[in-house]
Amino acid sequence: MSQVLSAAEKAEVIEIAQELADVARIETLRHFRADGGLDAENKEVARFDPVTVADRAAEAAMREILVRRRPQDGIYGEEFGIERGRSGLTWVLDPIDGTRGYMSGTPTWGVLIALAEEGEGAPGAPLLGVIDQPYIGERFIGGLGLAQSIGPMGERALKARATRALSQATLFSTFPEVGTPEEGAAFAQLSRQVRLTRYGTDCYAYALIAAGQIDLVVEAGLQPYDVQAPIAVIEAAGGIVTNWQGGPAWAGGQVLAAANAELHATAMAVLNG
Repeated sequence: MSQVLSAAEKAEVIEIAQELADVARIETLRHFRADGGLDAENKEVARFDPVTVADRAAEAAMREILVRRRPQDGIYGEEFGIERGRSGLTWVLDPIDGTRGYMSGTPTWGVLIALAEEGEGAPGAPLLGVIDQPYIGERFIGGLGLAQSIGPMGERALKARATRALSQATLFSTFPEVGTPEEGAAFAQLSRQVRLTRYGTDCYAYALIAAGQIDLVVEAGLQPYDVQAPIAVIEAAGGIVTNWQGGPAWAGGQVLAAANAELHATAMAVLNG
């Protein structure tokens, strides 16, 4: 059942989301660009999927706040797993989205925070999302009546742009290798039809859709904590995020984010062509 929050509850969870982002900034910046580099453990065998002391410290600090301020809510975090709640709401935490970039000293890694309806297995629909860029000092907030960024250029309203034609669109993905060989071939077909394709920036690409700077992000093989906050922020800015077949992307997997419904439909047709 869809959650309905009172005005007081909305104000409370927005305040808490900001508090979570603030503490995650402190913990992630504490270790960023450390002298001699940063050690990492590999969470997978087939590929390099790193986790660092900064990932764990940031998520632990956010969980501490949630246990104190919203003990009734569930938590779904990348590093420390799932804790069920009793409120019908779940906080979805990715303490560092872009750990490979973080380890390399690049500035566009981010912290992802979402508040979602509780789902079976994975979280349900996101109600609120924060994409925070600690090193840049830029924060994007969407949902529960908000659609704004706060950063070096001040506070700005978020609004996705109205690009309609693929031939005029800018497309982003984190890696040139998008998912399986079949998914990669579909992405390549789409890439050939847009004006510009760029790679990298992790969650920052989704924020750029909401900020009206780019048009499409296409990815595959994602987890709920990778997409929950971007979905809320982009939808608040007037964009659309689904899987490649047009269904909900809340649980991750394939993701197609677009600045508007018309461009989304055109890109989806190419991906499924």
